Amino acid sequence: MIAAALLLLAAQAGTPAPPPPTGLALTGADAERFLATAAVADLENYESRGITHPRRAVLSDGGLTLRAVFKDIDTTHVREQLSTGQWLLHLEDSYRHEIAAYRLDQLLSLGLVPPCVERHIAGHDGALCLWVEGGMTEAERAKAKLVPPDVVAFNDLMHDIKLFMQLTWDPDYNNVANVVIGPGWQVYKIDSSRAFRQTGTLRREEALTRFRRSTLQALESLTREPLDEALGPWLDERQVDGLWQRRTRILELARERVAGQGEAAVLYDCP
Repeated sequence: MIAAALLLLAAQAGTPAPPPPTGLALTGADAERFLATAAVADLENYESRGITHPRRAVLSDGGLTLRAVFKDIDTTHVREQLSTGQWLLHLEDSYRHEIAAYRLDQLLSLGLVPPCVERHIAGHDGALCLWVEGGMTEAERAKAKLVPPDVVAFNDLMHDIKLFMQLTWDPDYNNVANVVIGPGWQVYKIDSSRAFRQTGTLRREEALTRFRRSTLQALESLTREPLDEALGPWLDERQVDGLWQRRTRILELARERVAGQGEAAVLYDCP
């Protein structure tokens, strides 16, 4: 569909069609501006394993035509069973959490969460998040038995994903369909609508074994005021309190791992 839209725009302009975008065509403020203002050319359901029924949008600003995911769910499940068999009470499932995940990612300079904004589409407020073009889920990669060109670098990126999912207390921790790999083997975390529980404890401390130094430095230098400012519009105070406590525990855990195993075994840098 996006290729057809690009061809149509090119034909109207009398110029050759540009190559289709790959990965994230826009980032940062440019992506946010595009998502907030581009015309919605199409909105459709698509095949997905997600239970929140997202829809795929085609957006155009007259120059760029890109795809995005629109999710407008905003509910609380009184009692919900996870894939692990664990039951959770009062599980909030909200599009606002998608925006909070992106804002937190930006605050920590991680580059793991695709750009996402709030937008009113088809009569509903929701999260509109940029599509990772040409990507595949971690589930698809594993099924196809594709091996990254740099296994160590890929695994290091996955450690950052694990930390982010612990930091946000994402109940879909085991869902590898929520990890998307771009054409250049960049790794992205999508679908955080059920994250941000109020608890201050980590879901799986044993899963955090290695830490990127710059990520720990970002967590260490983070103060409560910018966190409240960035996430306050999307999370309630108890959710931010829980996030702050989990941030503190992650830093403690990293220090414990270093003390027990040494820096070389626990800390790493990414190029």
